[in-house]
Amino acid sequence: MNTSTNLAEFLRAARARVQPQDVGLGFGSTAARRVPGLRRDEVALLAGMSVDYYTRMEQGRIKHASDAIVNGLCKALRLNATERSYLFSLFSPATTGRQPQAARATKVRPIVRQMLDQMDNAAAFVLGVGMEVLAMNDLAKKLMPDFTAETGLARSLARWTFLAPEARTYFREWDVVAADMTAILRRDSSRHPNDRALNELIGELTVKSEAFQQWWPQHMVYECSFGTKKIAHPLVGSLDIEYETFPVPEDPDQQLFIYMAKKGSPTDDALRILGNWSSADAVVSPLSS
Repeated sequence: MNTSTNLAEFLRAARARVQPQDVGLGFGSTAARRVPGLRRDEVALLAGMSVDYYTRMEQGRIKHASDAIVNGLCKALRLNATERSYLFSLFSPATTGRQPQAARATKVRPIVRQMLDQMDNAAAFVLGVGMEVLAMNDLAKKLMPDFTAETGLARSLARWTFLAPEARTYFREWDVVAADMTAILRRDSSRHPNDRALNELIGELTVKSEAFQQWWPQHMVYECSFGTKKIAHPLVGSLDIEYETFPVPEDPDQQLFIYMAKKGSPTDDALRILGNWSSADAVVSPLSS
């Protein structure tokens, strides 16, 4: 992926999301604004740099910058911690705030797999780069497609969510889930810009999914570390899943996801029913490569 293009697109998208009133500008002005969000000169003012320098940066003509400059941009554009890391990643390694690119980790340690299998009434799985499902416990395989039985891009939860027709009814708030996954893929692309499989996945989604085409250029980057997933399961019906995510120690690209329910809730009961389902057939169908 072209890092200069990503930097230019991210800066334009980020300033479009900030309203002048949010940063103490524009009060009392009645003139119509020609651009959404902040203008270039306003970003430059807030970040403490010249308009010309910021313009060249937004045009992708600045390859590296001091930490002070990038931190000034983060403050001006009101970036969260994940967006800040992403912005640093778009500059050359000479910018010291950038983290070095790590190799993709695809093997899940045996003790992590054992931990998944020992969880009671909780669906647990490990995701890697591109939301590739690396490991699942039995309940996870009944709650969602068994991605571990697939190969290649078909192991990606994001690919299934965007391209499988049943995913739009499976997730009762599909738009929210899919937008979150776009942000996760954007984060992954900054950490692994030369990852062939990830770039192939992003290319396929860009071609085949109109929703992905709309969200990807917005450069939304954030962590989805906890929350609620509303699911319409084909066997046990509506579920309100509480989820938490945890980084896997020593494997920075791997995240452990735990899907469970409040004790004694209808969803808790439904998960127990699902856990006792003995059919060898897949409950939720995967999407072939």
